[in-house]
Amino acid sequence: MSDDTGRAIAARGFAFVPAAAMRAELLRHGALDDWARFAASWNELGHDTYMADGGRYRKRRFAVFTAVPGEPAIPRAPHQPHYQSRDYNPLNGGIARWFEPIRDDIAASASFTTILRFCRALFDGLCPNVAWHIEAHQFRIEARAGAPGKPTPEGLHRDGVDYVLVLMIGRENIERGETSIHDLDGKLLGSFTLAAPFDAALVDDHRVYHGVTPVAPVDTGAPSHRDVLVVTFHRKTAGARG
Repeated sequence: MSDDTGRAIAARGFAFVPAAAMRAELLRHGALDDWARFAASWNELGHDTYMADGGRYRKRRFAVFTAVPGEPAIPRAPHQPHYQSRDYNPLNGGIARWFEPIRDDIAASASFTTILRFCRALFDGLCPNVAWHIEAHQFRIEARAGAPGKPTPEGLHRDGVDYVLVLMIGRENIERGETSIHDLDGKLLGSFTLAAPFDAALVDDHRVYHGVTPVAPVDTGAPSHRDVLVVTFHRKTAGARG
């Protein structure tokens, strides 16, 4: 794992990795030569139909993977719903949510494979010798004049997992979207904006809350969106799916 990133997470519960450093870290685990095609797949996401606030500003795709100690492969699991309890997601939690799957060619792409390998190396370093249930979410948040997009409509939250990567894929005609990190008592620990492709936030979900402010279009007459990949790692328990 990256020593600096791992040390930051161990010490503070989170790390912000700027684009150039993140890209260099990823390249230690594989190739990124198909990044343009990988990023373009965010143009093919379906609407999230489970938004309890009635919003139509979020699009997504979803996939599940597994990792077992001693086995280098990170195989994809059968497609399944995403579930969060209302303890972690009071807005949209409490139900099994079925999203369109991440395309097979994107899940098998060099860029995506490299991202998973990076995450596994980092999180294995922080929590060795465990089997992982891994979830990946492609998110697009759109914004219009008078209708800001909400990257975290549930507000400041935890995800109910062990570790989280939020990787910026791209922003078009968007402003705001500041990420803030808080301790379990609500104290602000840090804030930053994922602005450039490869900017990344990594959090220990047991130790910190995270949230992102709404985004708005710069030019209200043009399309605007914020694209991120979220990858979560959760220690598997006996009998768990995936």
